[in-house]
Amino acid sequence: MLNMLNKSNCGLPLFQIKKKQIMKKLVLILTVTLSLAFSKNSTAQETIVDVAVGNENFSTLVTALKAADLVGALLGEGPFTVFAPTNEAFAKIDANTLNSLLEVKNQKALANILTYHVFAGKISAADVVAALEKGAGMVELKALNGQVLTVMQKDGKIWLKDSKGNYSEIVATDVNGSNGVIHVIDTVVMPE
Repeated sequence: MLNMLNKSNCGLPLFQIKKKQIMKKLVLILTVTLSLAFSKNSTAQETIVDVAVGNENFSTLVTALKAADLVGALLGEGPFTVFAPTNEAFAKIDANTLNSLLEVKNQKALANILTYHVFAGKISAADVVAALEKGAGMVELKALNGQVLTVMQKDGKIWLKDSKGNYSEIVATDVNGSNGVIHVIDTVVMPE
């Protein structure tokens, strides 16, 4: 009861702040899901890059792909599976660090991070669930950068666990393009 009465810096009770945080997350998930559902139905012939370019929630990802010179590779035949971070996922990275990664001199480091989000082959949500069932709730995938990313079931949700032990929730799945599939994540995963 005392926690609910504590005031924050903005003068709101703690339970109202938590409620606002939950509502913001729900609005983001709903917006991404709806926009991807519409793009999924109307852009089945577009590549995964075209799908990302057409969705404002991926503008930072598209900027990073261009800076890392990876757009051409992801326009290829594939198929690819991309765990795509939203703009809000990129916003969790320190602004100075993100801006530094987008500089030409750091193109190789940025490409390493981005290719840690990409896998050869088309892995649907159903494939992930089946693999998790076989793997007792955990499966390891080898990314295009050669490093392993762990997919796991935790708290009734499906998460990615990166090489540094950080987690990213998969918030939307199976956004199909002509050369692969996108699954939306809420945090950028980081390789070694």
